[in-house]
Amino acid sequence: MGVAKRRNVKSAAADAHERAKDYLDPTEVERLLKAAKENRHGDRDYTLALLIFRHGLRVTEAITMRLDAVNLKQGRLAVKRSKNSLSTEQPLAGDELRAIKRYLATREDKLPWLFLSERGQPMTRQAVNYLLREAGERAGLGRVWPHMLRHSCGYALANKGADFRVIQDYLGHRDPRHTTRYTRTSARRFEGLWD
Repeated sequence: MGVAKRRNVKSAAADAHERAKDYLDPTEVERLLKAAKENRHGDRDYTLALLIFRHGLRVTEAITMRLDAVNLKQGRLAVKRSKNSLSTEQPLAGDELRAIKRYLATREDKLPWLFLSERGQPMTRQAVNYLLREAGERAGLGRVWPHMLRHSCGYALANKGADFRVIQDYLGHRDPRHTTRYTRTSARRFEGLWD
């Protein structure tokens, strides 16, 4: 077996908690969100980053989201998951509703997508990667990518003490093994052990 192949086998066998940190803690998320506001499309970028984090969206789920997925009157978001994951309707918090309204007030089009590029097209994966990377650098967080916010959502929910099944359904995981990474490394699990 070649050196490169052995290295790949070894890295594939490593548990997620042994790899480099691939999520942001709540303080870092706040710094990222603040930095996302600090550019020409701040309302859009802030809203996009906030929804990716709060709803654990994959980048594809965010960029294909349509306006009709947002119910401002009832404060609900229809999350259509990709990768054969479980789609759900999730509540929108007050700050999310305000951010969406602010962003929509900047638009004059009748296009069906929630997040648009400046050319009036749905945003691309590359554009979202770029804007989050730039916001991460402005916030002093180093490299940030969209899936990092999905992981941040899972860890935040686990650290808040959310039930395993609730986290699984919220993130759309059909296989509970995908949810285990968040609860297994949650610091909350160990609180009170020495009381």
